[in-house]
Amino acid sequence: MIDYGLKDKVAVITGANNPWGIGATTALAFAREGAKVVLVYKKIDRPFDETKTDKNGVDRYYSANAGSTDAVESKLKEMNADFMIIESDISDEASINEIYSAVLEKYGRVDILINNAATDDETGCDTIETITQNVIDDTFAVNVRGSVLMSREFIRHRGNYGRIINISTDAAQIFAGQITYGASKATLEALTRSIALEVAKYGITVNCVAPGPTQTGWIDEDFEKIVVPLIPIGKLIQPQDIAETILFLASEQAKMITGQVIKVSGGKAL
Repeated sequence: MIDYGLKDKVAVITGANNPWGIGATTALAFAREGAKVVLVYKKIDRPFDETKTDKNGVDRYYSANAGSTDAVESKLKEMNADFMIIESDISDEASINEIYSAVLEKYGRVDILINNAATDDETGCDTIETITQNVIDDTFAVNVRGSVLMSREFIRHRGNYGRIINISTDAAQIFAGQITYGASKATLEALTRSIALEVAKYGITVNCVAPGPTQTGWIDEDFEKIVVPLIPIGKLIQPQDIAETILFLASEQAKMITGQVIKVSGGKAL
């Protein structure tokens, strides 16, 4: 068993209300290691069929993202974890200031930031022929601006330990069909490298994890048959695979790793 040295570290994780998601799974993984975890989330209201939420697919995924963190909170309580939950909107600068105020009031510091929250367009308007100003603005507001401002506040309130881990996607550099989403993630990867150089003098590392197709509740059986052959290892990535990578990057063992984009994709999109 690896000791990541995360006991009593304070980790802020955005986008954490989907119980099958990367954010929630990462929160549970940090709690397992004895860290204090802060779950930040915003309910995303998209139409879904309640009768189809019992199995993987977009209805389960939309339902999970429209809900609260109750399921995750229940698991954290079973673990006797030290945690707090904040419902907020990271696309809003004032809300970000409120997030940090609340965390600092309770814990006095923030050691680790995982920028996991993200949004995309579900209307089919994310191609060069159909793109709209609103899709561009809404996507970049969360995926880029929100992550950058969360990072800025983390650095402003830095302590003796600092890890920033951004979440991208394995296809960020070429994402036809979701050009704005892909571009926002490619931007986040570029920012990872730039910010890493700026904050290295503080001993803060900044890295990025780029998951491949991950079963966060959205991949139904039909789509799984299409996407698995594209993954050289031959199976879907699981949220736990991403969480374990994040744990390592947050650990003392990874203190000399910074400015990196690590694909956890089973070999897809190398």
